[in-house]
Amino acid sequence: MTALQALTPGWAHPVRAAVPPFTEAGLKRVLEKVQRWAPYVDGSLLDDVAAVLDDYTPPEDKVEEHAQRLRGHLMRLVNLAVTSQTDQRDQRIADLVERGHHIRSEEVPSDHRRAVGHVRQMAWTLNELLELLVGNQCLTEEP
Repeated sequence: MTALQALTPGWAHPVRAAVPPFTEAGLKRVLEKVQRWAPYVDGSLLDDVAAVLDDYTPPEDKVEEHAQRLRGHLMRLVNLAVTSQTDQRDQRIADLVERGHHIRSEEVPSDHRRAVGHVRQMAWTLNELLELLVGNQCLTEEP
C-alpha cells in the first residue's frame, strides 16, 4: 500500500511521485528575489505626484529632488507596462511609455520656471500611465 492509498481509501490509480519545481539552490534564489521585491506602486508615488501638481510651486531647492523621485516612479511603471506587454495592446499606454522614456532622460532645466514645468510633465505622465495600467488590470488597484 502506498502513502497516497493510505490517505485516500479506495484509490486504485497509480500516481507519479511529485517533483519539486526547484532545487534547493533555486528555491533560495526565488526567496532572495521575493525578499528584495519592491512594489511598482506605493503610496509615495501619489504623494510625489500631488506634491508637484498641487497649487503651490515647488521651491527651487526641491525641484531636483522631485525630479529624481518621479524618474524612479516613472521607470517602474514604464518597465511594468513593457514587461506585461500592456503597451502592445493599448496605444495610449505605448504613447505614454515613449513619452516616459523621453522625459525621464531629459535633464532638469536650470531655469526654475522651466524646471517646474519639466517635473509637472513627468507627474502628469505618471498619473496618466498609472490610471491606464489600473484600467487595463495591470495593477489591481491604486495605492
